[in-house]
Amino acid sequence: MSSSPSISSPFSRSRTRLGKYELGKTLGEGSFAKVKYAKNVQTGDHVAIKIINRERVLRQNIMEQIKREISTMKLIRHPNVVRIFEVMASKTKIYIILEYVHGGELFDEIARHGRLKEDEARRYFQQLINAVDYCHSRGVYHRDLKPENLLLDSFGTMKVSDFGLSALSKQVRDDGLLHTACGTPNYVAPEVLTDKGYDGTTTDVWSFGVILFVLMAGYLPFDEPNLNSLYRKILKASFSLPPWLSSSSKNLIKRILDPNPRITIPERLQATTF
Repeated sequence: MSSSPSISSPFSRSRTRLGKYELGKTLGEGSFAKVKYAKNVQTGDHVAIKIINRERVLRQNIMEQIKREISTMKLIRHPNVVRIFEVMASKTKIYIILEYVHGGELFDEIARHGRLKEDEARRYFQQLINAVDYCHSRGVYHRDLKPENLLLDSFGTMKVSDFGLSALSKQVRDDGLLHTACGTPNYVAPEVLTDKGYDGTTTDVWSFGVILFVLMAGYLPFDEPNLNSLYRKILKASFSLPPWLSSSSKNLIKRILDPNPRITIPERLQATTF
């Protein structure tokens, strides 16, 4: 989890302890969980603790989703993926201890500074490819890749976070496809919208094609206020490339944001330079 740097102390005067962790400021809060900054008092390491309200999770019927997120993150150990350290629980709360990523979301970087220079976008894109390719090799499909779920540490290393909508290979049906429609509308692949099943690897590839476009253009390739209009554009892969992109970047984005056939990670992307 992440937070932008702060000059003030992240810890209050009345310090709360959770086992070996000293809890600090709240980094974020949602409908069923909050994320706290914390310090391991034994090692001095900084961590982020996701505190999940059991009652709210049960009420929203998403306990299986939480369990799947935890199981998924335990499968993955990669420098470009937020690491899970341990999980603790009480009668009312579930505590997920995560790597603390200091630099904030990639989304915030774009919001503050606009589009990135091509070499910087290339660096983040390659890190994303490495992370997603590793996840796929472990039978994990993220299904919600977007700049808000990509965190930056103080060294400029990008880390994939939030596996709440992820799927495992064991969820694939007899037809070899996934069938649960999910993801963020602007980043979702066209085949997810057709309700005919989809390959988790190629839908992740589509999402990071949208991300690459956003990094280099500073805006979304598919963006409509009306969902039906948005989905029509996605299904047709109807988008315009900005004129300032290099020809190699334009070509790569076109090949990723192609409903069929779409470029794949193992065959093409890792060998592609632009």
